[in-house]
Amino acid sequence: MKILVIGSGGREHALCWKIRQSPHTEQLFCASGNGGTAGVADNVDIDVLDNEKIKDFCMEKKIDLAVIGPEAPLARGITDVLEGKGIKVCGPSYAAARMETSKIFAKELMGRYSIPTAAFRIFDDPEKAEDYLNSVGTPIVIKADGLAGGKGVTVAETLHQAVDAVRSIIIEKVFGSAGNKIIIEECLVGEEVSVLALTDGTSIVPLATSQDHKRIFDGDKGPNTGGMGAYSPAPVIDDVLLKNIEETILKPTIDGLREEGMPYKGILYAGLMVTDDGPKVMEYNVRFGDPEIQALLPRMKTDLAELLMATAEMDISGKSIEWDDRDCVCVVLASAGYPKSYEKGKEITGIKDAEDAGVLVFHAGTKLLDGKTLTSGGRVLDVVGMGSGIQEAIENTYRGVEKIHFEGMYYRKDIAYRALNR
Repeated sequence: MKILVIGSGGREHALCWKIRQSPHTEQLFCASGNGGTAGVADNVDIDVLDNEKIKDFCMEKKIDLAVIGPEAPLARGITDVLEGKGIKVCGPSYAAARMETSKIFAKELMGRYSIPTAAFRIFDDPEKAEDYLNSVGTPIVIKADGLAGGKGVTVAETLHQAVDAVRSIIIEKVFGSAGNKIIIEECLVGEEVSVLALTDGTSIVPLATSQDHKRIFDGDKGPNTGGMGAYSPAPVIDDVLLKNIEETILKPTIDGLREEGMPYKGILYAGLMVTDDGPKVMEYNVRFGDPEIQALLPRMKTDLAELLMATAEMDISGKSIEWDDRDCVCVVLASAGYPKSYEKGKEITGIKDAEDAGVLVFHAGTKLLDGKTLTSGGRVLDVVGMGSGIQEAIENTYRGVEKIHFEGMYYRKDIAYRALNR
């Protein structure tokens, strides 16, 4: 197969790394890729949001399968464009992608199909939103309706924080038009977990469980980020609970979309809170989680290229995935200042030393220049280690982290702490 992976982050490097292992992979391209994908795929200098250029490239190279990494191309309808030319795509249509591109759309669909989630209200008027906040108090969660790079959610512990979040989203437009409307919802209490599944619109094949760490600082403090680390499996979910999630959350979601004329094909990511009342949906994403997938793919024994093609062909009924029993931990190395402003162009050293120490290093925000690897993003590298038990996986991963250096490098020191404390 000739395969194109669209995206330029750590998720896409991990996808390319795994797809390259398949005997079915004849040629592998990545648009636009990064310093790491260049080692396992042919990087293509195409803007991931340029549907026409991506379509033309796929037609020219006779691409058999396009795998969409980030949400932004899906939000621009890349699946519809490529499938209109007969190119198979692992990713939902523009209409179905609204499960991530509009939190309001997702919330309202959950309501129609009795899918457990937090109670919520929708606002586009900041004064009415503030009046509501005064009546319900805190803690409370404020969310921008549209895409905000994983940073559009504020868990407000005080009324001052909540009001600031409302004003920054609706009035100051820190997320642009994504903040024309907001959701204010109850603050769920419990343990977060990510459940990802492949679906062809009817059948569902869940992946192994994982847990992300969204906050920038240790102990889950500070603002949300795109993700500072992850681990798999997540012990908070056993086989019984996973089956319950499939029956009460994943299946009703897929069935509801199909019934409303939006059959969902691709990866469905449910960000859940496991509460005393059972699992509840916090958000949906319409693609592989980043950095969750970096902690999942090293455990996957099954041929990923085969799975993705079966998904694109809407034929995954009866498919299953075999997993390595070992635990896997991913630690994100970020630029100083992230998730706010940060500098680029810092030289990175020690990647080879880390790999020699037994870890995988997926590039997230890097570029190659004059034989050097430089930082080019907020999240720069993902260091991934495995072990027989979570403690060994943690130790192996951080041993690799210590080999890598760049000016201003920041990372959390407590990834997978919840698994240790169980």
